Amino acid sequence: MSAEHNTPVEPNNPVEPNTPVEPNTPVELVRAVYDRMGSRVELGRTMLGRPLTFAEKVLVTHLRNPEDQTIDRAVTYNDLDPDRVAMQDATAQMALLQFMTAGLPQVAVPSTVHCDHLIQARTDGHVDLLAAIDTNAEVYDFLESVSAKYGIGFWKPGSGIIHQVVLEQYAFPGGMMIGTDSHTPNAGGLGMVAIGVGGADAVDVMTGYAFNVRWPKLIGVELTGTLAGWAAPKDVILKVAEILTVKGGTGAIVEYFGPGARSLSATGKATICNMGAEIGATTSLFAYDDAMGRYLRSTGRDAIADAADGIAGLLTADPEVEADPDRFFDEVVRIDLSTLEPLINGPHTPDRARPVSALGDEAASEGWPMEISAALVGSCTNSSYEDISRAASIARAAADQGLDRPSTELLVTPGSGRVRATIERDGLLADLERIGAVVLANACGPCIGQWDRSDVSEGDVNVIVNSYNRNFPKRNDGSGLHVGVRHLTRDRGGPGSGRPPRLRPPHRHPHQRRRRAGQPGGRRR
Repeated sequence: MSAEHNTPVEPNNPVEPNTPVEPNTPVELVRAVYDRMGSRVELGRTMLGRPLTFAEKVLVTHLRNPEDQTIDRAVTYNDLDPDRVAMQDATAQMALLQFMTAGLPQVAVPSTVHCDHLIQARTDGHVDLLAAIDTNAEVYDFLESVSAKYGIGFWKPGSGIIHQVVLEQYAFPGGMMIGTDSHTPNAGGLGMVAIGVGGADAVDVMTGYAFNVRWPKLIGVELTGTLAGWAAPKDVILKVAEILTVKGGTGAIVEYFGPGARSLSATGKATICNMGAEIGATTSLFAYDDAMGRYLRSTGRDAIADAADGIAGLLTADPEVEADPDRFFDEVVRIDLSTLEPLINGPHTPDRARPVSALGDEAASEGWPMEISAALVGSCTNSSYEDISRAASIARAAADQGLDRPSTELLVTPGSGRVRATIERDGLLADLERIGAVVLANACGPCIGQWDRSDVSEGDVNVIVNSYNRNFPKRNDGSGLHVGVRHLTRDRGGPGSGRPPRLRPPHRHPHQRRRRAGQPGGRRR
């Protein structure tokens, strides 16, 4: 079941600052963007002398003083006015210290802080969250108090991963946002130009200065057909990474279009845009469609969906672009979703791809370990309700077949408080815990190396499979281990198998920790 077809539980409320800040994007802000979009798009067509792609429409709508600027793709540097700024707790500290020196009473644009990076995975979500609040109390107090003083939205520890919260609360079609995290482009799943930046750029925008950036190149990805069998949206970006490599998107916006793009869910689109960072892209995005409208309504943003429906013709590329994409993009990649096989990428680079069906032979020829030491589901890339429902369906089928405690450690990270509450309500959390899954805090955790891993020793060669966005050495467990295979993978099993993909039936790794005696369910510490 996809998120847009599900009624979610309301999220944890953020701590409110002294200046009233809504935990969402006000529809008035959205309407202001839409009110100028028509005239700006016409100006953009005049400036460039041709129809526009969707990314170009969003960019020209956010130009500062467009009449005074020249646009030359990959050449000119242009001033833009983003609608929002989003910061995670690790990068927000320096950014807010710098902002405080400006002497302003509040931020110039709506901004938020999300406490998701400093929670270390050790035991389970509840225990780990309490430990993080105690360990990082000074940091959290600073971020909360500064946010309250300057009118910044503050999302407390446990509220969720920044990118999932932004998708649920703040992103809107045709908007523009910058964020102090490389996977900010996740919001492209709702048609937003969202760019990961450094803290200095965020401070500039929060103080009222323009965001200055080289006008990006454009890469078009034309999607036809529909996903079939076990193929999932994650496989789209894994295929794109294989084609373009980790450097192929540098200096470019990747724009997905075509009938296949319109067949994907909003959260599936977000997964694809999130991992655009792995090919070096400035950002990635999809045009507005019915799936985005359903997601907006299911997350309580009916007014924004209505506003987007009212200008739907502007929230997509001009018809000439899809009819003749090679004329408008610097490069065009074409993928037929109907023929796309489930992929698994790695080790050590997200562009090393092969079909799941070919992994066993490659692992044998490379001499990789055949046992999987840990499997991890979630992170900002694959932690929506839709993603967790896939993993839970496999867990339920496995339990029904008598597999109640797999020997491989399984860690699950929900993307937000809303996702966690909804999967608990619908029994998905119970399905995962029934087979021994440890549900971690709604935070980044192992994806960014915040994993206090004790089941292997320094120097052990071992295999991790995960649904994360990066698989570089030391990325996940941060221990300096040499990892034989650390994949990017999907949250569900091989074609027609009814079980998760694996190299061969897993056996407990020699260093994997044992269940504590007398502990019900064998939950691991």
